[in-house]
Amino acid sequence: MKILLLCSAFNGLSQRAWLDLCARGHRVTVRIVRDPGEIAAAAAATDPELIVCPFLRRRVPDVVWRRYRTIIIHPGPEGDRGPSALDWAIMDAEPTWGVTALQATGDLDGGPIWGTRVFRMPADPPRKSSLYNTEVADAALSLIGEVVTKAEDPGFAPRRQDRRVGTVRPLVRQADRAFSWGDPAGHILRRIRAADGRPGVHTELAGVPVAVFDARPGDAAPGEPGTIAGRRQGAVLVRTGDGALWIGHARRLAPEAPGTTVKLPAVLALEDRLGEVPRIAGPPGLGEIGYRRAGDVGLVDFAFYNGAMSTTQCRRLAAAVRHAAAQDTAVLVLAGGEVFSNGLHLGVIDAHPDPAAEAWRNITAIDDLCREIIAGTDQLVVSALAGDAGAGGVMLALGADKVIARDGVLLNPHYRTMGLYGSEYWTYVLPRRVGEAQAHRLTTDCGPITAAGAAGIGLVDQLAAGDRTSFLEAALDYATELAAGGHAHALLDRKRATREADEHRRPLETYRIRELAEMSHDIFDDRHGFARTRRAFLTGRPTGPATPDSPRLPDPRMAPVS
Repeated sequence: MKILLLCSAFNGLSQRAWLDLCARGHRVTVRIVRDPGEIAAAAAATDPELIVCPFLRRRVPDVVWRRYRTIIIHPGPEGDRGPSALDWAIMDAEPTWGVTALQATGDLDGGPIWGTRVFRMPADPPRKSSLYNTEVADAALSLIGEVVTKAEDPGFAPRRQDRRVGTVRPLVRQADRAFSWGDPAGHILRRIRAADGRPGVHTELAGVPVAVFDARPGDAAPGEPGTIAGRRQGAVLVRTGDGALWIGHARRLAPEAPGTTVKLPAVLALEDRLGEVPRIAGPPGLGEIGYRRAGDVGLVDFAFYNGAMSTTQCRRLAAAVRHAAAQDTAVLVLAGGEVFSNGLHLGVIDAHPDPAAEAWRNITAIDDLCREIIAGTDQLVVSALAGDAGAGGVMLALGADKVIARDGVLLNPHYRTMGLYGSEYWTYVLPRRVGEAQAHRLTTDCGPITAAGAAGIGLVDQLAAGDRTSFLEAALDYATELAAGGHAHALLDRKRATREADEHRRPLETYRIRELAEMSHDIFDDRHGFARTRRAFLTGRPTGPATPDSPRLPDPRMAPVS
């Protein structure tokens, strides 16, 4: 079937939908559109049999939906209408939620229904971005497959909505998100998480107007609500009416901060206002990094906000890996968080007085981390990807001996869209898994690949279904099997022999030297527009044409679904 995907951005769901439909044998075109005129032009140029809108912020004009069957994937259950479905669901503590496929008409979110999915909301208030990328995206992908199957059936007719059932909710504005720091911590937590990662909730910290993100429960000595009780590893601890919350990230709001500001670790965003705020001692990582062991398996878990890894975070994680490698375990598991890793922390780089110098420190720090993983030969190392990975984060994972990924995870193993050559020893770890030709293709086509597709070409060794909690259990079971009996000893002997042979052919350090030589031109000479592209990414302002032409996307055969 000839299908047009209309998207406001080629986000994770859009990428998964495109890859899945291509793998099913459909002829799929993706168009990124910003207004009704572009929507109409894309439909006219493509003349599709079916239009699917997995992520579209604009209303489909009459001229399009009257001529082409156009299906909207709405992130709400049947009867929910409005543009802020997930925000309201989180703020209102809905116990269940859903995704609905409905046909576009002149009635916004009121057209005939093609299918629906319902799921239970997490007990802990989820971040909006996390909810969207997991439960919502999984349900939406299933629905899109159902929609296309029904579209191929000439006898199918969608079901009309019952207008007496459901709720029409308005666009959430900052006034709807507003809270007082004197409110209960749980109430504030829901509001911040309902606006994470965009647009955040406007408030004030240390006398500075900010948008806040990345909230987690904390404990503080009694004091005036809204005052900062302490700081630790980038986060500030803010008193509330009945406790405290850690605020991990903040963005200063104009006019207090002239120009377009970016989201930063809260300590960095408020650096000039924290004064005597004490540093709070405690277990390292503030939940970012942890270590535990289960028999012969050691687990280093790390959860960096949106997968961005600053210089400091890379150094702390490298220290954790060294600690884990010194234990008498047979297998070490590296388990990332909601996003496994996206490599460099572009926000911290951009905010530094000398961004190029900070970018260089960041890339060398992540290279040091990758070397700890690649060069360690006393244990087998397993990378466990419960969430997506991009750029250097993919290469970080590939430094391990084995990679296990949750089915549905997306990988973007390339750097060029950010104007970088890349490092993290990618010229060593990527070709050794997929060969030189495939490595070149992955890093130059600049397209996504599903975990299933990655398994098909050797980037991933093991797939595991299920949610994030069950995935971690599956990853530990996989590592335990590797450690069982004499199996681990044989694999370790093979690993040492391979590493010795590789070192003899070309020392590992030469890959890093060559990569950093290229990166020096990208960072200090800005030969491919890294500064401009980085700023555009952080502020959400496009740098050029919004439409990614299909020929630039990777070959869909790279993404089998089974």
